[in-house]
Amino acid sequence: MAESSSSNNTHGCPISRIAPDQLYSILLLLPVNSIISFSMTCKRFNSILISDSLWEAIYRRDWGPNTVDALKSSSKFSNLPWLKLYQKFSAMDSLSCCRLSQHEDDFGLLPRPRASHSLNFVSDSLVLFGGGCEGGRHLDDTWVAYVGSGVGRIINWQRVQSETPSGRFGHTCVIVGNDLVLFGGINDKGVRQNDTWVGHVTYHDNLGITFSWKLLDVGSTAPPPRGAHAGCCIDDRKMIIHGGIGFNGLRLGDTWVLDLSENLHFGTWREIVTQPSPPARSGHTLTCIGGTKTVLFGGRGAGYDVLNDIWLCYTNEEEDVTWVQIQYDLQNIPDGVSLPRVGHSASLILGGRLLIYGGEDSYRHRKDDFWVLDTRAISSVEMQALSWNLKKLSVNMWKRLSTTGYKPAARSFHRACVDYSGCCLFVFGGMVDGLLQPAEVYGLRFDDELFLVELML
Repeated sequence: MAESSSSNNTHGCPISRIAPDQLYSILLLLPVNSIISFSMTCKRFNSILISDSLWEAIYRRDWGPNTVDALKSSSKFSNLPWLKLYQKFSAMDSLSCCRLSQHEDDFGLLPRPRASHSLNFVSDSLVLFGGGCEGGRHLDDTWVAYVGSGVGRIINWQRVQSETPSGRFGHTCVIVGNDLVLFGGINDKGVRQNDTWVGHVTYHDNLGITFSWKLLDVGSTAPPPRGAHAGCCIDDRKMIIHGGIGFNGLRLGDTWVLDLSENLHFGTWREIVTQPSPPARSGHTLTCIGGTKTVLFGGRGAGYDVLNDIWLCYTNEEEDVTWVQIQYDLQNIPDGVSLPRVGHSASLILGGRLLIYGGEDSYRHRKDDFWVLDTRAISSVEMQALSWNLKKLSVNMWKRLSTTGYKPAARSFHRACVDYSGCCLFVFGGMVDGLLQPAEVYGLRFDDELFLVELML
């Protein structure tokens, strides 16, 4: 009787007379939790909740068309309803790792062991550039491996010959559209760079892969030279960087944004000055979680301490940039004592979460753990006047994932990138523990391992 009365009241409500396509447009303005709450008000709205077209639109809104297209083309996920996919990824708590074989090119060459390089997935290809190697030397080589829509177990690296940025490590390289934008870095003489480059990869059916770098015209204004900074692409057309190590080993805490022209022929750097803002640091990560929202995590502070703080950066409609610290209680997180780290990777995976892997602590103990940081728990912080410091937030934010299959060595200053689906993470190189030699305090070596991490549903 109560259900019948509720149904009659709903039918008398103006919102019940809205056409389904108009109602979808309204629902897509709401976060997922609000959509679910709305659907529970009556039977008609509950039937809308299970609409496959609605959930596909939610995926497209939250994770972009590339992810949706990749999931549609995947034999593993194409037969599952979008709502079921959302439920499965929300409950995900494990990963599968496997080592990828690397096929030598025609000259019998493979990328040599390195750390603090760059690794990106763009135009269905992995692009590897630079880094530091044994003896503290820098590298200036560019390698490309075409992966395509399916991930095989053998990767065929090709070293591309083109004008390249000078040798360096600790640079940032981000994806803007179908191109790469590289900034800064340090060479083996300790010289910091502040040049900006654009890289473009093209795959030809007959000619294979071609790649080109070009120096970007940014005018007379540029960030001070640095390395070991963090950067990412925001709003699809801009690059943002923060911190790093400048002249005389000084750690920096400044934030800069690069506005790029449509054809990437030139760009304009501008400094963002706002309070509060993250303290100076290096070896941290900066990851875009959608639009202009970015999440900064960890790094080594000015006092050489390793950090575990989280900062959210976002831009409002007036183009005002705001940094908000997301405070949480480390004691409320299972095994949370292992969270502080530097030289880790942080990648946005399917489900709108950051997958954080590896790094090292204040004692240079390298890590082999995987954590997910749920960005949904912190995105709403921009609506708050003050930072949150709630036990519930701490528990909901962090989850440690278990792994099956191959067990990679603990590492730091490696690089990682995800494919278009957000389901596959590629990891290459880094610093790993080596065999102790006489007169050495600890063993350390550069790694040339490439492995794949897949989300387990």
